[in-house]
Order: sequence, then structure tokens, then C-alpha cells
Amino acid sequence: MAPSASKQKRLAEKAAKKAAGVAADTASSSTTPTGTGSVNGSATNTPLTSLHASAANSSDDLSAMAKLSIATDRSASGVLVSDVKGRDVKIDQYTLSFHGRLLIEGAEIALNYGQRYGLLGENGSGKSTFLQSIAERDIEIPPHIDIYLVRGEAEPSEVNAIDFIVASAKEKVARIEAYIEELSVAEDVDDVALDAAYEELEELDPSTFETKAGSILHGLGFSPEMMKKATKDMSGGWRMRVALARALFVKPHLLLLDEPTNHLDLGAVVWLEAYLSTYNHILVITSHSQDFMDAVCTNIMDLTFKKKLVYYTGNYTTYVKTKQENEVNQMKAYNKQQEEIAHIKKFIASAGTYANLVRQAKSKQKIIDKMEAAGLIEKIEAPRPLRFNFEDIKKLPPPIIAFDEIAFSYSGKKEDYLYKKLSFGIDMDSRVAILGANGTGKSTLLHLITGALQPCEGTISKHASLKLAKYSQHSADQLPFESSPIEYFQRLFSEKYPEKDIQVCRLISQVAEELWEVADKTIKNLTKQDISIIDYKKNLVKQSNAAIEKAKLFSKTAPKGRT
Repeated sequence: MAPSASKQKRLAEKAAKKAAGVAADTASSSTTPTGTGSVNGSATNTPLTSLHASAANSSDDLSAMAKLSIATDRSASGVLVSDVKGRDVKIDQYTLSFHGRLLIEGAEIALNYGQRYGLLGENGSGKSTFLQSIAERDIEIPPHIDIYLVRGEAEPSEVNAIDFIVASAKEKVARIEAYIEELSVAEDVDDVALDAAYEELEELDPSTFETKAGSILHGLGFSPEMMKKATKDMSGGWRMRVALARALFVKPHLLLLDEPTNHLDLGAVVWLEAYLSTYNHILVITSHSQDFMDAVCTNIMDLTFKKKLVYYTGNYTTYVKTKQENEVNQMKAYNKQQEEIAHIKKFIASAGTYANLVRQAKSKQKIIDKMEAAGLIEKIEAPRPLRFNFEDIKKLPPPIIAFDEIAFSYSGKKEDYLYKKLSFGIDMDSRVAILGANGTGKSTLLHLITGALQPCEGTISKHASLKLAKYSQHSADQLPFESSPIEYFQRLFSEKYPEKDIQVCRLISQVAEELWEVADKTIKNLTKQDISIIDYKKNLVKQSNAAIEKAKLFSKTAPKGRT
């Protein structure tokens, strides 16, 4: 059968390039070599250019050094078992550690082309570190599989959002074309790989770059004016959207998304759900939204507390149902096996010394040995329960917060008002969700409620006994990064209760009504002697210091041993 038209075209291109290569070799052999530089005098590899480039890219170097430090702290091992020319990614015996802490051990990574995986696991279990390890190819992944991880913001620069995205797409087109050329000139052409590369190139379609980029940015909430704005003039949240838009536009072979909905309003989240639900390459996402994972995922990867990756077919709801059924069946099998083992052990214990019973006991013991050799059914370990306790507080008469004809703008100018004639009330039974696109003033409204901002017009009244607390999406707004969690809470406690000890004695002082000391074979009631737990602790410190000084004095006066 005659080859297809596309294959005939590729064969013709291969023959033409081969002929051109022979002609070039003939021409170069008739001239004198010019050393390591290029013939046309390009200074690409000269020391001067390298020095200039290093000076111009010093910030990039610092970023690279930071990434290198993180990569050094991260350690991964595994064996790539998938076809090096295939579309799937399969790695056996994958083990990952970070700062010496083992996160994943001897797991299997199985990512099939066309599937969308939701990665589950407790906070701190290593999901983000796992995605970073895959993105940076800690285990060697074939170069034709391009990987994109969206975690950070787009770099602030003079380039606008559309040009930023299109530039990345052009880079990918150049990379695919180079790969096609490499496959075309090979002695043994891999038609399957070549067809896949051409298919990927046609899917990008450079003639529609700007239209596609604008469509994706619009879906993520960008107005036409925002699209033309330089990325350096955007906030971190909008630059994060630009980075996400670039990843969606480039459409890599393996797309890794770590909490992609964090900076998106509800409309953008709905659009992203619809877009990702048609993603036909490999997608791995982490998310705390059940609805989002239900709409997007075709498979679930569960990073268990035993540091293994367990795979389930279906979305999150299917995963929950399947996992519960599996656990019920496993516990039934476990209980049945344990009952069988207990029955056998009871028979062995009662066999005594009778010869015929001893033989039966040995036979029964072999049954247990075979069970253990094959691996006993494991008991399902219940996950650590999470409990949120809200203290009971006294009811306050409504409204506890009242807005009356409120108007506000950051500039103070009427033409910039975010709100006009805003009036509402909040009482103790209110449970309010504030919706709206980014930039419409949701966070501003919260700042007005908490008192962080004051209105330009109108009045905000609050009940005199009202206490307010605010949880921010961005931890940097609330947490001092130089303090540990314990230090931070100790400081908060000290500010609220400066007269109380924040150490171990805190619990005693809050719970105990009397202090009893057991010493010298008797019990003393310290409370009747007006000795508090703070005084008692101070006395212990004083005694400890005295004992230390006595030990120092003894060591100075003690006779020295013979040498």
C-alpha cells in the first residue's frame, strides 16, 4: 500500500534536509576552520557576553539558587518503567523525602494520557513537594513530555498578559518543531511519535494565538483593559491568574495545578471547572473543593498515611463511596481472619502432649505460617478526627452591626466609590456569604465591618459588647513568619492575660481550685498558705539555681584525681 500524503511529505522533507546537509558539509570542508566561534562572527559563547548576561540576569540567578537550595533539601528515587517514546508516565518504587523527613516510600506513579487526577492527602503529607519533584524531573522523564507546574505568580515585567502568554506558546512551538526535525532525520523514523508531535503542533495552531489567549484571560476574569496592562502593574492575585492562563494556553503534556482556585472568584472557578473537564492530556490537581474535583477529575490519587499512592477510578464522590465500601469489606475479611487465627491458636494450646493432637497442632500452625507469609489482612486505621469547638457566647440583641447609608472609596472621591447608600444589618443568627468578581470590594467590605477602614459617608454602629475576629485568605496578612506557632500563641496569650504564666502551670491555674504539695511524707495545702502556682514555680526555680551553684562550688573544692 502506498504511504499516506503526510508521510510522503515528511519523507520528501527528510530527503531535502539530508541533501542540504551534504552540500553544507562539502562547502565547509573546502574552507579553513575558524576555531570555536561561529562563522558569521556571532559572540554567543564569548566570555564578555556571558559576563553581560550574568549581570543582566542576576535576579534570575538568585531565584535559581533558591530553587537549587530547595531541590537539594528534596530527595527522590524511582525507576521509570513506561515507554520512553510513549505518552504515559509510570514510575516504580518512587520514594520522596524533604529535609530528611520521609513523605512517600516505594509508591507507584501511574499517569495515563487523557486522564485527570485529583491528588488527595492530609495537610503536610507532601502533596506540593510531590508535584515539585515531578515538575523538576527528580526522576528522569522523557524530554518530549513537557511539564508545567502552576504554583507561583507570573514575573512582573513591562510585558502585558497576552504577550506574556503568546511568548510562552511560541517557545513551545519552536521546541516541538525542533523535536519533529530530530525525528524526521533519524535513520529509523518513529512514525507514531512523529504523528503525535504533528498532532500537538496542529492543536496549538499559531494563527489563533492572540484570540485563544484573550479567551482564556476573559474566562479568568480579565477585562480587555486588564489584558493590556503590564504584569508589573498587577497585584499578586492577578499575576497568579496570568501564570494559570499561560499554563492552560500552552496545554502541556503533563499539567500540575496546586490549589488553582485559591485566587479565583466564583465565576472564574466555574469557568475553570468547565475548561479543565475537557483537558485531554495529563492533569494532576490538588484542591480543597469537593465540587471542583467532582467536575474535573476522572481518577483520584490518595496519598495515605502509610506513604503510599492508592488509585481510584472516578471523581471525588465516587472515591469516597468506593473507599468506604473497600474499608467495610476489608474489616469483614480482617475480623474473619483474626477469628480463624484465634480458633487455630486455641486448638494448638489445648493439644497437650497426645501424639495425634500434636500432629494436628503442627498442621494447624503451618496454616498460620502460610497466612503470615502471604501477608495478613491489615486492620483499617481510623483517621485522626478533626474537631472545631466554638465557645458558647451570650446572645446580643440585633443588630450587632448596622450599616447606614455607607459610601466608600480608597481615594475618597465620589467618582471612585465602590459602594453608595449601602445599608444593612447583621445579627447573631446571620450566616452570610459575600459573592462578587475580583475587585468589586468583597475584602473592602470586611475591612469596613472590622473597622480597619472607615467609610467616606454614612455611619457604622456596633454593639458595645461585640467582639470581632477575622481569618484572612493570605497568612502573610496575619502571621509573623519569624515566630513558631507556639511562640505566636504564647504572645497572644500574654497580651490577653499578662498576669498569667503561659507555660505548663497555665492549665493548673485555670483548672485547680486548691494546690496540694506532697512532701516529707505529708500533704500541705498551699492555697491556705496563700501560695499560688506562680509562687510555687518561682520557688522551684530558686531551689534549682541554688543547687546548680552548690554543684559548681563542690566541683571547685573537690580533690583532683591522680593522673
